[in-house]
Amino acid sequence: MTTESGNPPAKPAIPARKRRGWAMAPLIIFAIIAALFAFALTAGDPSKLPSALIGKPVPATEFPPLEELVENGKPVPGFGAADLAQGKVSVVNFWASWCVPCVEEHPLLIELRKQTGVDIYGVNHKDQPTNGRRFLGRYGNPYTAVGTDRTGRAAIEWGVYGMPETFVINGRGEIAYKHVGPISKESLERQLLPAIAKARETAAAE
Repeated sequence: MTTESGNPPAKPAIPARKRRGWAMAPLIIFAIIAALFAFALTAGDPSKLPSALIGKPVPATEFPPLEELVENGKPVPGFGAADLAQGKVSVVNFWASWCVPCVEEHPLLIELRKQTGVDIYGVNHKDQPTNGRRFLGRYGNPYTAVGTDRTGRAAIEWGVYGMPETFVINGRGEIAYKHVGPISKESLERQLLPAIAKARETAAAE
């Protein structure tokens, strides 16, 4: 169809308001998704993130000792999977000197050790030995042994999301509980201590 001048009819112009609406659509969708994601993070409990390793043996990993770390005049040893399957409930804590939440939770690891007497095994993750030693010298050493994970490969095998993370290990060397993120006073009382007590009760009943 043509007009009297012989030219095809002009397409109707899209109203400016409608064009602006289409341009804003992606931004609106992104904002909705971001809001939902933020709500999930704030309303949810990151310590309850599922782990495929719960109830399974710890990964067959070896953690070399933190170089030149000494306690009471003796070198502090590293550890491996076999050390976690000696019939005693234990705790494994991944940490790093560059991790601000690790500083916040460290006094609670010391408190955990005092309250339960449980052996806590520390994994110094992607850190420089000097910085790791300085961290423990400044904040105290709650660990029975301190291993290192310089490349981060072991953390991947353990399913670690980020620093810090803490695992309760039963006497058979199986992961009984996983805590994602820094330990707080509330999570210590409501989650870590009950998880350790439950693991001990289970071990005593076997």
